[in-house]
Parts: sequence; structure tokens; C-alpha cells
Amino acid sequence: MSRKVVYPVKLSDKEREELDRYLHRGTAKARSLNRARMLLMADEGRSDDYIADALKVAKSTVARIRGRYCREGLESALKEKPRSGAPLKIDGRSKAQIVTIACSKPPDGRSRWTLRLLADKAVELNVVDSISHTTILRMLKKMRSSRGRRCIGV
Repeated sequence: MSRKVVYPVKLSDKEREELDRYLHRGTAKARSLNRARMLLMADEGRSDDYIADALKVAKSTVARIRGRYCREGLESALKEKPRSGAPLKIDGRSKAQIVTIACSKPPDGRSRWTLRLLADKAVELNVVDSISHTTILRMLKKMRSSRGRRCIGV
């Protein structure tokens, strides 16, 4: 059975002061503040179990932050790493063009734009290569806009 490596956290006086200032400033994200607390508690000699219970996080999170601090340093332990994921399909300019279409006069024979009509029109005008009607819905919802009745926030 393999044993897990427990990385010892030994903060310098400067790092400890920096973390105290970081916590008392309170302007960072909650996750980063929790990571700072984890490092301070680990420096005091607290176990991963104790830290996990005190901060209501998983024990593996505490171990991961300890390891990141020992391998990569304080900044890396506090900050979020970039997350992978699909790139955004539509940027700000494309959103603005779609909202402009939604606020324009609907096609002949229609009283207002439907989500599918907006998606088709956006593709037809080469605003985007492809887009689903549900993506249009989410985008308009976030912008608090409507499809032709009244355009708010445009």
C-alpha cells in the first residue's frame, strides 16, 4: 500500500505577514482566502484532517494546496489555475449584432422574432458559424432583452 506524501509547510516571516494582510484586506476571492487560511494552519502544524474540518473543505484540497505551495510557491498556491474548456462561440461584437437583429423589425408575416429565427438569421448574416436557439435564449436572458417587444439595455 502506497503512502501519501505530506508536504510540510514552512512559511517565512515575510510570507506569514503577507498572508495575514491578504486575509485582513478581504478583497480576494473566497477560494483564495481559504487557501491562505489552509497555509497558515498548515504552518502552525495542523493536520490535513483538522484543516479540512475547520474550513469545511475536502482533505484532498488541503493536500493539493500544501503540495502546490511546496512545489510552486506562495503565489501559485493562492491563485486559480487556468481552466480548460471550449472557447466561447460568440464574443461581444457578435452578441451586439444578435441583439441588434432581435431589436429590429421581424421578418414579414411574423409579429416578433423567434429564437430559431434569430439563430438562423445570425448564421445567414455570418455573425457566427453556427449557434443554437438555446444559446440565443441564454444570451438574451443575461442581457435582459426581448425578441422585438421591447429592447432593454441595448
